[in-house]
Amino acid sequence: MKIQEIHIYGFGHLNNVVIKDLSNFHAFFGENEAGKSTIMAFIHSILFGFPTKQSSELRYEPKNGSSYGGKLRIFFEQYGLVTIERVKGKAAGDVTISLEDGTIGDETLLKQLLGNMEKGLFQAIFSFNLHGLQNIHQMKGEDLGKFLFSTGTLGTETLAKTEVELQKELEARFKPSGKKPVVNEKLKVIHELSDDLKKAAAKNQEYEELNREKERLNNEIKYISNSLHEVKAEVDKFNEWQKINELVKEERWIRTEIDSLGESPFPARGVERLDKVNQLIYPYNAQISSLMERISLIKNEIAAIQPDKQILEEESQLLAALEQVPIYEQLTLEKQQCELKLVDLEEKISIINERLHLPLEEEEVLNINTNIYMKNQVEQVSRKKQKLIEVKQELEEKFREERVSLEELEAKVHFAETQAISPHERAKLEKEVSNENEKRKIEIELNAVQDKIEYYRYSNKQDTKINKQKKMQFLTIGAILLVLALYGLYTQQWVLAVMGVVGSILSGIFISKTLDRKNESEINKALSQLLEKEKKLIQLVDALENSNIPAIQEKLTHDNRVKEQVQLLKIKLEQQQSQYEKIIGKLKNLEIEEEENKEIILKLSSELSIPAYIANSFFFEAFQLIEQFKLVGREKKHVLARIENIKLEQASITEKLSTYSKKYLADQGSDLSQTAYLLRNKLKEEQVKLIKSDEKQGKLDDLEADLYQIKQEQVHLISERTKLLDEANVEDEEEFYQLGKKVEKKLKLIERLADINKQLQYSSLKEMEQERLLQIHNVDEQLNHYHGDIETLSSRLIEIQEQQASLNYQIQVLEEGGSYSELLHYYKQKKFELEEAAKEWSVYSLAQNILSQTVEKYKTVHLPRMLAKAEEYLSFLTNKQYQRIHLQKSGIGFLIERSDHTLFEANELSQATAEQVYVSIRLALATTLYEKYCFPIIIDDSFVNFDANRTKMVIELLKTLKFNQILFFTCHTHLLPYFQPENIQYLHKSNVEVI
Repeated sequence: MKIQEIHIYGFGHLNNVVIKDLSNFHAFFGENEAGKSTIMAFIHSILFGFPTKQSSELRYEPKNGSSYGGKLRIFFEQYGLVTIERVKGKAAGDVTISLEDGTIGDETLLKQLLGNMEKGLFQAIFSFNLHGLQNIHQMKGEDLGKFLFSTGTLGTETLAKTEVELQKELEARFKPSGKKPVVNEKLKVIHELSDDLKKAAAKNQEYEELNREKERLNNEIKYISNSLHEVKAEVDKFNEWQKINELVKEERWIRTEIDSLGESPFPARGVERLDKVNQLIYPYNAQISSLMERISLIKNEIAAIQPDKQILEEESQLLAALEQVPIYEQLTLEKQQCELKLVDLEEKISIINERLHLPLEEEEVLNINTNIYMKNQVEQVSRKKQKLIEVKQELEEKFREERVSLEELEAKVHFAETQAISPHERAKLEKEVSNENEKRKIEIELNAVQDKIEYYRYSNKQDTKINKQKKMQFLTIGAILLVLALYGLYTQQWVLAVMGVVGSILSGIFISKTLDRKNESEINKALSQLLEKEKKLIQLVDALENSNIPAIQEKLTHDNRVKEQVQLLKIKLEQQQSQYEKIIGKLKNLEIEEEENKEIILKLSSELSIPAYIANSFFFEAFQLIEQFKLVGREKKHVLARIENIKLEQASITEKLSTYSKKYLADQGSDLSQTAYLLRNKLKEEQVKLIKSDEKQGKLDDLEADLYQIKQEQVHLISERTKLLDEANVEDEEEFYQLGKKVEKKLKLIERLADINKQLQYSSLKEMEQERLLQIHNVDEQLNHYHGDIETLSSRLIEIQEQQASLNYQIQVLEEGGSYSELLHYYKQKKFELEEAAKEWSVYSLAQNILSQTVEKYKTVHLPRMLAKAEEYLSFLTNKQYQRIHLQKSGIGFLIERSDHTLFEANELSQATAEQVYVSIRLALATTLYEKYCFPIIIDDSFVNFDANRTKMVIELLKTLKFNQILFFTCHTHLLPYFQPENIQYLHKSNVEVI
């Protein structure tokens, strides 16, 4: 199934839009609100009907009042090109289907075309959108695995949702150890009521005895009521018998009378029929006499106008001969034209002879061989000669051009060599440049030495400054320690004194080390060496100073370019020399071909008797003139033969007309035309006579037929009268009429019997009951007896009903005084509620069981094939990183196997990989379980979250689906390079561009 054309009359904001030539892999590109979702909804609506006003789906009815609907042109493998048109009408719209063979259908044919596919299932399987992938984004844990499994079975998450809903409903109604579910609560109430009911039943013996008595009275009432009904029924029968008694007796008397009349044979309506036959027989005699007189008169008229039968018998041959007269005149005209054409052909032959100028006779020219093979050879050598001339001109022109180019290149090479620098001078310049490079190296070294000198000078200054600071610090500490020692001696605190002395000594040592000049002398020595080296490097730089180095380098660079140019020109010169030699070789080969072709031309011209001087210049033209000569010569022979045939045909026509003229005409015509005129008139006269004779004969035949018919009718009427007498079994008409009166009396009795039976058929009394009642002589006495029985039974019935009322009152007192009836009623009510709740629980349990069985069947029968295809797609999308999809043993859900045989649950995969699994399952579902439908796959920006590589892989996968058309709706420009430019439909907010 392939959608080839979309025509939107009015749908949403799209009006009168036509999109043609949709390919198998087609993209619709447009910004938001450009119409992508509208076109998708349009396709769904045309195929499956407009959404109803109660539906949550948008109807897309146009706001500008344009016609609502449109049509799709779809190619089906079985039916060819089909047009599906749907416009506003009933709830889902009025649809018209037009097949390629002219068949017109409605919704029934559309369902047949779509294989009874429903809209929801189509959208679930073949219509991708971002909603499915967004569900993956929002799911966590085992819900993701259930969602993927549900997608693999139904195309949507419906299965997972249904399973969760069923489980919730079951748990809300019953749990084995629960207390709050409905069934659990009602079971608890039933157990409590059952105990209370047993206690109340123990106090209810009297109540049961009253109920038994009540049951006995009910049975007796029923018996009396039945007896009373039977007696009343008998009374009704007697009343009915009093109404029909007289009719029944009359019916019995009529039957007796009919039997007494017996059975005599008599035709139906015999008297009436006999009177009618007698009335019809007498008029026929006058009619027969009149017809015989008219027949005699017409026979005389026929004898007076008899035609010439011989000329009429030869009418077709005579007319054929007369029709030859215009042909005779045409032949005369054709003969004149042939004679004129003969003169023209002889003139043409004369002109061709003058142009050809061959020393040959006409017959010799006609015998020259000009068959297809010879003509082909002449054409080939002529074309080859012309081609060789053209090629030679081109080669000579090219030879001159190549020679000029060769000379120019040689001059350029010579000039470029003179512009180059001599080797001696170049070596001198290169040495100067080398010295400049050496100078740069020395300058770099000089800069490094100067940097070191600056570093040593700075370091020397810093060291001097730090030494001064340290010296002041140690002197201060030493003075403090010395004061501490003196204080210890003064106060005789010997520890302080010792510490002060030792500290003073250590301070002195540190000060001496700080004032050590050894490090300073090493720095000064290195600095002196660096200053000496700086001086030497400055002298070398001054010695190598040369201010003309840039000019020298420019000169060397220019010389390098000149040498490269010379080398390039020499290469071109070699190539040009080679080309020049090739042209010379081609000219030599061309001369050889010219000689060979010339020899062939001379050979063929000899066979065609064409002189060599003509063949060398006008060989093909001479051959064409010979062909024309032969053609004109043959035509001349044909014209001469035709003139002879015309003469023979004219002679034959003249001879035939002359024969008929002598045979049928008294006066002969002066020429052929007059003779033909006289013969035609003679034939017309005889034809008129024949027509009149035939008309008279027709009238005669009609009259004779009428006469015969009347005689037959007269005979028939007589036989009909005889037949009536025979049927009545009588000898004459008088006896027939007497028998008729007897039969008439019997018919009247039968009619009265039928009337009585009609009245009796509405009676409720059957025939057997009527016979029984006829035997009863005193009906009134019997009725009085029945009325007495009715009074007796009615009195007994009233008495029993009073007893029943008394018992009911006693039972009511007991029931009002105790709780048994209330408990029993309440118990039954609660038991009923429990049964209803259990029924609801069993319905959901059965639904869950059916769902489980369906899923199990799907897992064992259909799922393996779908999973195999999904694994193939997933391996392709992930570059074989994920290769297998396993069904979880615990129930609904999938395990994904990586290439290193590690298994992952769906929630353990990355977001992008989970989406790839989803896409693989959806595509596998469409190409395996629903492969027979081959519907278009409609995708609405479902892969916007994929990176470039994943997008590329999924597009390549879609291109492999050969049996499904892909319609891709997108607003992202980076996806367009994956489609051919002619397969991209650009949509704009104002309208849709038609491609």
